[in-house]
Amino acid sequence: MSGERILDGFLEEQPRRSHRSHRSLAKIVREAYPIGVPAMIMKSSTDRLGTSAGYSFHLGTPDEILRRIASWLITEAGDDQRTLWKLIPFLWKRHGREDVALSALLLANLDHEKGGVDPWVVLASSINSKEPAEALLLSIEEALRAGHDVPSDELLKSWCDGRLVESHLALISTFAAINAGREIGSDVINLLVMVKVPDGDSLLGRIRDRVAARIP
Repeated sequence: MSGERILDGFLEEQPRRSHRSHRSLAKIVREAYPIGVPAMIMKSSTDRLGTSAGYSFHLGTPDEILRRIASWLITEAGDDQRTLWKLIPFLWKRHGREDVALSALLLANLDHEKGGVDPWVVLASSINSKEPAEALLLSIEEALRAGHDVPSDELLKSWCDGRLVESHLALISTFAAINAGREIGSDVINLLVMVKVPDGDSLLGRIRDRVAARIP
C-alpha cells in the first residue's frame, strides 16, 4: 500500500472533534509526518541536519505528504478556519522541519480575506527570535507562489526596526519579491542594506549584497 493511501486511512480515522483544538491537530500531524517516509532509513542523517539547522526534529517527510496533510486540514476546517490560524504559531513554536513547512502551506492557502488577517503579519508574529534563513524562505516562497501580494513597504520598514529576525524576514522577503518581478521602494532598500547579518559567506550576507545591487 502506498504512503499516500496509508496516510489517507490514518487521517480518516481521526475524530471530527479534533478539529476544534489546535493542540489536537498538532499531535495528529506529528504522527502523520513519518507516514510515507521510506523505512526511515535516513533518520539519523535527517536528525543531524535538523539539529544543525536549528529544528527540533527533521524526519524527511516528502513534500507531497505535507501537501496532502495541509489539504486535509483545510478541507476539514470548512468555513471555520480559526483553529488553523492558531495552529500556525503553535507549529512554529514546536519548530520541527515539517512543522515549519506545513505552517508555510497553511499560511499560503488559508482564506485571509474571510479571516480578516494579513498573512505577513501572522508570519512575523509566529516566528521565533532566531530562525534559519531556509525556514523563513519556505513561507515567503509559498505565499508568493499562492499569488499573495508582497509585504507593503510600510510593513518591511517596521520589520527593519523590529527584532533582528524580523529584519532578516524583511531582507529575504524583498529578495524573493525582486526575483518575482515585484517593485520595492528605494527607501526600503536603503534600510535593508544596513541589516546586520552573520559574518563570512552567509546566505543572508549574499542576499543583502544582491538587494544592495538594486540601489541606483
